[in-house]
Amino acid sequence: MSKITHIEGLKPAESTVDLLTAILRDGARELLTKALEVEIEEFLERYRELRDEDGRQRVVRNGHHKEREVQTGIGAVTVKAPRARDRAEGGEKIQFRSSILPPYLRRSKSIEELLPWLYLKGISTGDFSEALTSLLGPDAAGLSASTISRLKKSWEVEYLDWNRRDLSAKEYVYLWADGVYFQARLEEQKQCVLVLMGSTPSGTKELIAIQDGYRESEQSWLELLLDLKQRGMEASPRGAVGDGALGFWKALHKVYPQTCPLRCWVHKTANVLNKMAKGVHGKAKAALHEIWMAESRKEAEKAMDAFAETYGAKYPKAVECLTKDREELLAFYDFPAEHWKHLRTSNPIESTFATVKLRTAKTRGCLSRVTALTMVFQLCRCAQKGWRKIDGYELLTKVIEGVKFVDGVEDVAA
Repeated sequence: MSKITHIEGLKPAESTVDLLTAILRDGARELLTKALEVEIEEFLERYRELRDEDGRQRVVRNGHHKEREVQTGIGAVTVKAPRARDRAEGGEKIQFRSSILPPYLRRSKSIEELLPWLYLKGISTGDFSEALTSLLGPDAAGLSASTISRLKKSWEVEYLDWNRRDLSAKEYVYLWADGVYFQARLEEQKQCVLVLMGSTPSGTKELIAIQDGYRESEQSWLELLLDLKQRGMEASPRGAVGDGALGFWKALHKVYPQTCPLRCWVHKTANVLNKMAKGVHGKAKAALHEIWMAESRKEAEKAMDAFAETYGAKYPKAVECLTKDREELLAFYDFPAEHWKHLRTSNPIESTFATVKLRTAKTRGCLSRVTALTMVFQLCRCAQKGWRKIDGYELLTKVIEGVKFVDGVEDVAA
């Protein structure tokens, strides 16, 4: 037990810290130190053949920088960054700059995600030090109220700059749109956040816009789309996925009339089942599943007609809800089969905002509209780092070129 309770490098104040956390910190410190050593050795190797005026190796090790602490998700990790020296007299010096541990880094990215989450949960600026101390250990107290206030202001500036960025170099093949509601703590009514994501020609998913609007009205979406177009997003996306209740569709037709509308099957399934008795939900859901999982449009049309015939007499509103959007629901058959899983649902937004919704649902205290947007932006940007490319992204070039697909397969006769 003595070997565990006296871990090398731990301070006396850490004696009450959970032992597992202490071990993890020690391991993180050792791993970071080794990574820095590998990095500087690779740097020195690049300049191994260089010599100074006296014939000595020009770029050499020069000890370490002063010890510093980096706040991470498991608490403060103490580390010394290695240094290098260029012996040459005069001229431009060769400098070693670590990409792992930049000169002024004091927080890991996990902390940057934690701070907006705490703020949205209702932790006041003055209580951050106490909250972080409980979560990350006693050394986190250095993140004072003034530090948090400066971070919050810098995040607001960052969001506003991002919201005005030039989009002339951007092209998006597919769009996903949704409106997300949550209660901003200084507003009387729930705030609607309009969210737009897109897929680039390389298959990478990107956050395009996060703006507030009046509910999910056509006017709000129109203003958002026109703003994007004015900032350079000129090319019409080939397809757009969203819920049927959005004012997005009318606005999309006005700004990007050539974009194919694709209705989200997750939303549609929920809307249809809401108009049916709970006792038939199991069978009805299975019947709906047979429609959008059919191998061809013809089979999907047949399955939809069968659903209408089976439930039309008892649940006419449910059948009408389904069949009125027949074309938009089945439009995904005109795109590569590899893309179908991405085009049948607005899940890229739903899965990201599921977490954000949970984090904003029980907010307390004082949160302004701009601050709420800023914090949601920060959380979404963190989530974006984990987004995967869409399947079959190599086929996006053909979609851009206008190649015709029938039931998910390229029509070579066209």
